[in-house]
Amino acid sequence: MSDPALTTAQRIARPVAAATWLALLVLAILWEWRLAPLRPGGSWLVLKAVLLLLPLRGVLRGNVRIMQWALLLVLLYIAEGSVRAVDPPPAGTLALIEAALGVAFFVAATVYLRPFKKAARARART
Repeated sequence: MSDPALTTAQRIARPVAAATWLALLVLAILWEWRLAPLRPGGSWLVLKAVLLLLPLRGVLRGNVRIMQWALLLVLLYIAEGSVRAVDPPPAGTLALIEAALGVAFFVAATVYLRPFKKAARARART
């Protein structure tokens, strides 16, 4: 069920943000566990996915405060993807995908949250 007060852009951005968050979670697990771990057999870096689990429920529901918090958290994954992008394949390719998913989440979440922020500013002025 969708909220009638949401704009068309928000109705599109919310599921895009949720999908990119889930894709980032799956990528984090697969990358360090099977696809290109730092050590053969898996790496303890798979635990970086735990951070993505913390706001998952709120991101899926479109909770404004949780989405704002997730926006700050995703910056870590964008930074990691950017730094590890120079690694040899397949790690470098996975890093680019991680950075792209992070940026996609950031844009979608910002589009979703912007009207809420504007409304909060308008309420604060009155």
